[in-house]
Amino acid sequence: DLQEVITVRVQDPRVQNEGSWNSYVDYKIFLHTNSKAFTAKTSCVRRRYREFVWLRKQLQRNAGLVPVPELPGKSTFFGSSDEFIEKRRQGLQHFLEKVLQSVVLLSDSQLHLFLQSQLTVPEIEACVQGRSPLTVSDAILRYAMSNCGWAQEERQSSSHLAKGDQPKSDSFLPPGLQPPASLCAVAGRPYVQSSGALGLCFSLEERTLGMEMRNNTPSLRQ
Repeated sequence: DLQEVITVRVQDPRVQNEGSWNSYVDYKIFLHTNSKAFTAKTSCVRRRYREFVWLRKQLQRNAGLVPVPELPGKSTFFGSSDEFIEKRRQGLQHFLEKVLQSVVLLSDSQLHLFLQSQLTVPEIEACVQGRSPLTVSDAILRYAMSNCGWAQEERQSSSHLAKGDQPKSDSFLPPGLQPPASLCAVAGRPYVQSSGALGLCFSLEERTLGMEMRNNTPSLRQ
């Protein structure tokens, strides 16, 4: 049997609303897996620290006696230095890695919506409680379709990217759901960006990881 792999990365911290009183830092959460526990095998969302705090409370509430990993602490000073942001990023990644190792925590649908949709906290709660027209799986699949579906276009775009050409559009999508793609640079690395829900970026390294796992040669690089 193929080894089950769940790869998660917390990276690319960005300051939102910079210069305003309500500025904050959010982080990209990239997940790729061959686990049957997940609706989408690849996902990419952005979340801020307060959403991680909410998630941990929900997991703790539903997990009973199962211990929930700790989050990195809050800042003890106003503002956020680069060093603090990097330490928090590492702490958030460690938190998710530990959470995803627990079968009990992995069964919580709120965790899946947190990782694989861009629903807000109230929207996640409404979905889980049946107060939304979408099921959990529907919400995840809708986000996956609107966002990019980069894995399916890997074969046709990788050769163009190697030559520095613009990647082709997502031809596997039905009419009306074909976002144009463009190149962008994040932290000095080449990225392929979809103009989907949030224009979230997947690095060439992440695209390669997806190819490796689909070829039954999973590579766990966290």
